[in-house]
Amino acid sequence: MRNRVVVTGLGCLSPLANSMPETWEALLAGKSGAGPITLFDASEHKTRFAAEVKGFDPVALFGSREARRMDRFTQLALAASIQAVEHSRLEITDANRDRIGIIIGSAIGGIGTLAEQFNVMRERGPDRVSPFLVPMMLADTGPGMVAIQLGLRGPNMAIVTACATGGNAIGEATEMIRRGAADAILAGGSEAAIVPIAMAGMNVMGALSTRNDDPLRASRPFDRTRDGFLMGEGAAVLVLESLEHAQARGAAILAEITGYGTSDDAYHISAPAENGAGAALCMKLAIQNAGLQPADIGYINAHGTSTLLNDKSETAAIKTVFGETAYSIPVSSTKSMTGHLLGATGAVEAAICVQVLQAGILPATINYEFPDPKCDLDYVPNAPRMASPNHIMSNSFGFGGHNVSLIISRYEE
Repeated sequence: MRNRVVVTGLGCLSPLANSMPETWEALLAGKSGAGPITLFDASEHKTRFAAEVKGFDPVALFGSREARRMDRFTQLALAASIQAVEHSRLEITDANRDRIGIIIGSAIGGIGTLAEQFNVMRERGPDRVSPFLVPMMLADTGPGMVAIQLGLRGPNMAIVTACATGGNAIGEATEMIRRGAADAILAGGSEAAIVPIAMAGMNVMGALSTRNDDPLRASRPFDRTRDGFLMGEGAAVLVLESLEHAQARGAAILAEITGYGTSDDAYHISAPAENGAGAALCMKLAIQNAGLQPADIGYINAHGTSTLLNDKSETAAIKTVFGETAYSIPVSSTKSMTGHLLGATGAVEAAICVQVLQAGILPATINYEFPDPKCDLDYVPNAPRMASPNHIMSNSFGFGGHNVSLIISRYEE
């Protein structure tokens, strides 16, 4: 018999706020995290705005020496992990540290450090490159540093599946706890890719919105006038535990991870299959894994990137899985407010789904003004809605055709 897996803690730094409670408050207020880029001079870029984490001071949190040796994505991962552990009231001791793991992924890791040190090599020569370059740029340095700082010796890894990363990290952590390989796992994602080379690369692909004159209204998932996604950054970490472990220590249980499905389109390196076949497959697998029926899903937190292809194909996939029922299920994209946090986005959205179960409120899809005939579901337009779903689906899809769906459920004994 497999272990049940529950959520006992949340940590989050997002473009809306530097904690989960404040991020949730901003979501309900319909705020956008977009603004002019301040992390570098973007004056020559086609897109000159993004959704940055604001007011984050790693030196105040970790000290100048440690902060200098971590890329921004690692700093964010560590900060979110500390928040999550504190929220869960999980005490780490010699008696349990070997049974607590970390699975925190990143789509592109320390790309800021890599770009910076490439410039150092070009301008000052190869001998002047930082000796910390390699560890700072590796995606697995995020969970590695969390383990060092918190003293956790259980399973440790970074999953890399582009924009599906955060969802896959939570799903794989769930499966690990289910089979008894760990009692608790810190699971999530972190990303800090608002750097010149990443923004330029996304621009030449035509992936980013170019509404420089109106950043707050740039991310508009499922809207007919959408023109690309809003680049974001941030991190979210969930403390997952076996139900038995959480109950034994008297933890407050926030939700249960009941389903996990993952698949690949096997179609195109960056474009989703037009009919959403791969996305539909992972949704079906997640529902099956949870032991539920499609009619049991009361809300879908969509991938909803605000790109022409994703929103159309995801809508088609939802219709494939749910049939006519799709029209009665509320679907919203919180990327309309947070932007797209790449490898962190699935983790942030999973944490948001936990908040939905706790509060009984569905966050809106803001900036929804002009209906698209090919996107004709209930997208919770422009204002949050009172609702009490028992089971929520959270979708994340990434370059390479990676798809993941999580089912996050109200905890019942």
